[in-house]
Amino acid sequence: MERCPPTVSRRLGQAALGALMVLLSSPGGAESSFQYQRPDALSGQAAEEEAPSAMVGESFAIATPHPLASDAGRQVLAAGGAAIDAAVAAQLVLSLVAPQSSGLGGGGFLMLYDGERVRAFDGREKAPSEVEETLFMDGEGEPLAFAVAASSGRAVGVPGMLRMLAAAHDAHGSLDWASLIAPAITLARQGVPVSQPLHRALSAVPELADDGAAAALYYTEGGEPLAAGQTLTNPALAAILERVAEQGSSALHTGAVAEDLVARVQGHPDLPGALALEDLATYVAEQREPLCAPWRRWRVCGFPPPASGHLSIMQILGTLDHLPPLEAPLDDERPTVAWLHRLVEATRLARADRDRYVADPAFVDPPGGEWSTLVADDYLAARADLIGEQRLDDDRARAGNPVTTSSAWAMPPGQPEPGTSHLSVIDGEGRAVSMTTSIGQAFGARLLADGGTGKPGGYLLNSALADFSLRPSNDQGTPFANRAAAGKRPRSSMSPTLVFDRESGDLVASLGAAGGADIVPYLTTTLVALLAWELEPAAAIGLPHAVIRDGGIRLEAEGYPQAVHAALAERGHEVEVGELASGLQVLRRDGDGLAGASDPRGGGVATGD
Repeated sequence: MERCPPTVSRRLGQAALGALMVLLSSPGGAESSFQYQRPDALSGQAAEEEAPSAMVGESFAIATPHPLASDAGRQVLAAGGAAIDAAVAAQLVLSLVAPQSSGLGGGGFLMLYDGERVRAFDGREKAPSEVEETLFMDGEGEPLAFAVAASSGRAVGVPGMLRMLAAAHDAHGSLDWASLIAPAITLARQGVPVSQPLHRALSAVPELADDGAAAALYYTEGGEPLAAGQTLTNPALAAILERVAEQGSSALHTGAVAEDLVARVQGHPDLPGALALEDLATYVAEQREPLCAPWRRWRVCGFPPPASGHLSIMQILGTLDHLPPLEAPLDDERPTVAWLHRLVEATRLARADRDRYVADPAFVDPPGGEWSTLVADDYLAARADLIGEQRLDDDRARAGNPVTTSSAWAMPPGQPEPGTSHLSVIDGEGRAVSMTTSIGQAFGARLLADGGTGKPGGYLLNSALADFSLRPSNDQGTPFANRAAAGKRPRSSMSPTLVFDRESGDLVASLGAAGGADIVPYLTTTLVALLAWELEPAAAIGLPHAVIRDGGIRLEAEGYPQAVHAALAERGHEVEVGELASGLQVLRRDGDGLAGASDPRGGGVATGD
């Protein structure tokens, strides 16, 4: 596995925010005028109902899970902005229109291709300095239930998303920082139609209304969630973003906004957290070495630990390639039973390795000193030998031994890993961004902070620390790699991905997905479909999903006929059916143009020019 050196250069500078008209510095140094215009076609209706889910562009493109975010990014790209400029504008709009998945109070991972090298910016939340490994243990030495742990002050980590965006923009942005905040400010003031995904999320999480500020923002006076198409305004978020435009990311990490954030965490009525002002002020978005691995005729670049997704995806792809080729992996435009069986078994093996070995590299060493040991060809060949025609027994689908030395880490029990949000960008100069962000479970810790503005609304705080193992060790006292610790970043399956041609080095694709731990099978299937099966982005995204759930398989509702269910059951799998909201975003360079698609399950849009 190749490593791409990180950049150390940074450019600082902010400018005052105008109303809607702002001046932008073009890449060539000349000033150009940019005026954000809210698209009339998306006002007063549930946006995704009318928006297309696939496109082809000649110069630039962006794919996000919401039409307003995609449009903001498109306008930035049309004004000559770089990929990171569009990502900043789009992500801050997502903070308003998709608060269930990401926002100012969360974190994420950002992959950036500057035309020459791949960079990786780590904005993952981190544990406050006073956190101990018993963070989620009760007074009797038992772990809290996940739902209790995640919806508490203890779950709130130091947010890193805004610091990450600022660091990437300082180093690689072309346009003025303040101007990129204008779309989100405008929309927060004027209001946006509630989308179907947001309405469904509000309906599914009625306990969000237990927070008075959140109830006033997202629910009616009668306690009903805002309906799709109703107008959502957020005056407090607009005011906070105005400060961000003027002061940069420091607006969230110091001053009144930071003081309010700390008060919300430490003032939780049941389980207050340890987050302090110093934790916020000292947070740094680290620049890490991306992991780039060869797969067939491509080079697939992803995020290193504390992200586990890329390693798992490359393990699965490598394991599948060591199995005898299938005569036909697709049947009636769906993956065959044989391919699904192999995918599920390889995913089980990869997840076992992740659970045992992968965590924040500042606290946990990789096996043999290199993460590449987990994707070594001989190791994956041995893992492939475990896969037969029937489901592996649980005692055989265990973590492997990629090196001869024994591991210091125990196998933790399984626990949920909630959802996320993703966007992909390719700009007119061929630069690209793939970025996945999250606030933990839907609506994070279910705490809304108004930034000390005293205005209605605000932003939601993350529940990222609940991604640590709730127990620090097993019954024998052997520690888990992903246990909590002060200053540690929780492991995450987020997998922003960039793909290149191995021979020419040209950029091929920018893609990623939402869905917590399910990101791994979502992206693995999409990569195979997009590259090996040569499907168009919309067709690749549209394939019905299959993921592992509690040792069995969950098939996407209405995705597979009963004959497939029965055939998988004959191979020893327990099969259930349910919704699988993958949130995939894909852009692929096709000849002289760009093909792209946004997951129709999430109502997003891929757009460009």
